[in-house]
Amino acid sequence: MSIVICFNNKDPKPWQETLQTKLPDTTIEIYPNVTDPKAVTFALCWKPEPNILAQFPNVKVVQSVGASVEHIIQSQDLASDYVVTRIVDNRLSEDMFEFILTGILSHLKRFAEYQKTQKEKQWQQKPYKTIQNTSIGILGLGKIGTHVATKLAQIGFKVKAWSRSEKTLVNVSCFHGNDGLTDVLQNTDILINILPLTSATENILNLENLSQLNKNGYLINVGRGEHLVENDLLRLLNNQHLSGALLDVFRTEPLPIDHPFWEHKNIIITPHIAAITNIETASDIVVSNYKNLLNEKELINVVSIQKGY
Repeated sequence: MSIVICFNNKDPKPWQETLQTKLPDTTIEIYPNVTDPKAVTFALCWKPEPNILAQFPNVKVVQSVGASVEHIIQSQDLASDYVVTRIVDNRLSEDMFEFILTGILSHLKRFAEYQKTQKEKQWQQKPYKTIQNTSIGILGLGKIGTHVATKLAQIGFKVKAWSRSEKTLVNVSCFHGNDGLTDVLQNTDILINILPLTSATENILNLENLSQLNKNGYLINVGRGEHLVENDLLRLLNNQHLSGALLDVFRTEPLPIDHPFWEHKNIIITPHIAAITNIETASDIVVSNYKNLLNEKELINVVSIQKGY
């Protein structure tokens, strides 16, 4: 039994080195340099090439090295007996919260505008909104979304959240279903997307939905680039219904140099860094799942292939 690492747009060597120290008696190889494909039972993946797993007929577990799994489910012809798992790490949730809070406060206190007036050497005070007077809408109440919603509410924001199924959180107004989505969007100042990418959530950040936000509303997208209809966002920014957006994820990554987002004065771009997987802590989860496979024990952080999360 061995492990294969199948990565795109991510360096596999640190993962191989870290896992090898924790599993010294296990063969851990990086695709395409695999000695015996039939010996592979565990695949560690990030945005793998299409149908790459078909080369490993005895794979039983496919482990994402991030919180998302759509890059696996959508690119592979997964056998019915495959188990797909993901990384659920408290550090990821806290990193995401810190990123989002930084984006919110920077927007409320208008730091981007002050950077511009500084370049122009203008001393110009601007009005700002307070935490208590700001309505936050959150799309997605998985582990990370729940953590973010709870902590923002604790700080004093008015928080509403939407999920596929009914949920309850302290000091958070929770909604679900199509009607619930409207409730979250309307009367919201800042919309935060933390949804998984599925056929049902793709393009959810569209003209119809984003138009329901308050005038001068603000978008933070840390879900997936495919959630956002890019031209709809540009339209709402250019007609000044939305005041700005903080975007960490994009349909094409890296973002092409000729993309209009780069030059837009009201868009802040970050290169998919809102919550980066910590190899040291995440590798412990991988090791646990590999050992559980060997010992025929229940795996952790298993996702539904049908649901996509």
